[in-house]
Amino acid sequence: MIRLFIALNIPEDVKLKLIEIRDLVAGSNYKWEVKEKLHLTLKFIGDVPEANIESIAEELTFIQSFQSLKSEIFNFDFFFRDKKPAILFARLKIDPSIYKIVDELNTKLEKFSIQKEVKRFKPHLTLLRIKNDLGNSFVNNFKNFTFEPIDFTADSISLFNSKLYPGGSKYFEIKNYKLKELEI
Repeated sequence: MIRLFIALNIPEDVKLKLIEIRDLVAGSNYKWEVKEKLHLTLKFIGDVPEANIESIAEELTFIQSFQSLKSEIFNFDFFFRDKKPAILFARLKIDPSIYKIVDELNTKLEKFSIQKEVKRFKPHLTLLRIKNDLGNSFVNNFKNFTFEPIDFTADSISLFNSKLYPGGSKYFEIKNYKLKELEI
C-alpha cells in the first residue's frame, strides 16, 4: 500500500515570503511545517495498492486542461479541536475553477473506491500543527496580524506519496501536471 494525496504546488518565492511573515509574528522557535511541505491539499487519497498508482496518475491528466490559478494569501487563522487551536494556517483566495478541479478529482477517483470528500473544500496552507497550549497571546498575535496579500499564480498540481517516519511525514512527488498558461 502507498499513501497518496493531490496538491496544488505553491511557488518557492511565495513560500519564502509566507515564512518571512510567519516568523515576523512568532519567530522560528516552533516546529513549523517545513517549506517543502507547504502546499494546498486538493484531495487526500490515503492508502491504495501500489498497482493502482499508474492508473490513478493517468486518470488525473484531466488537470492539464485547466488554466493556471490566480491566488492570494491574505491572513492567518486556526482550526480548532475541542475549542482549542489545533492547526495554524494561512487563508487563500483562489480562482473559482479550483472547486471544479476538486469536484472532478472526487468523481474520477471514485472508480478506485476512493470516497468523495464530504467536507466543503477550504483552501488553506497548514503552517503549524499545535500539540500543546501555546497561550492566548500566540493565537491573538496571528488572528490580529495583517499583511499585504501575497498574490501569485499557481501553475501545477502534483500527485504525492506521503511516507510516515518517526520524525513526521515526508512527501515524494509521483507526477506533476502543468496547468495551461493564463490567457490575457
